[in-house]
Amino acid sequence: MAQTTYAGKRSERLDARVSQKEKGLIETAASLRGVSVTDFLRTTATDAANRVIRESEVLTLAERSRKIFVEMLLNPPEPNDAAIAAVRRFRQEVR
Repeated sequence: MAQTTYAGKRSERLDARVSQKEKGLIETAASLRGVSVTDFLRTTATDAANRVIRESEVLTLAERSRKIFVEMLLNPPEPNDAAIAAVRRFRQEVR
């Protein structure tokens, strides 16, 4: 796994309590990567945070739902009365 470099001044601190076993595991992994424990934790946690955020931003649909979604995009239904009223309200508020 490639290490990611994160720009910016590092002035904030995070503290975590870990077990002796977890600490040993982290130290071994950092050593195998040839980096400090701090750099290992910083880059690994940041990479994991970015991955979690990316995953929450992606919408995954089942085949049937995907087909319905695409069909609605390609052939949208005519707006109903509530949608027309909402557009009118929006236009009045935005002016």
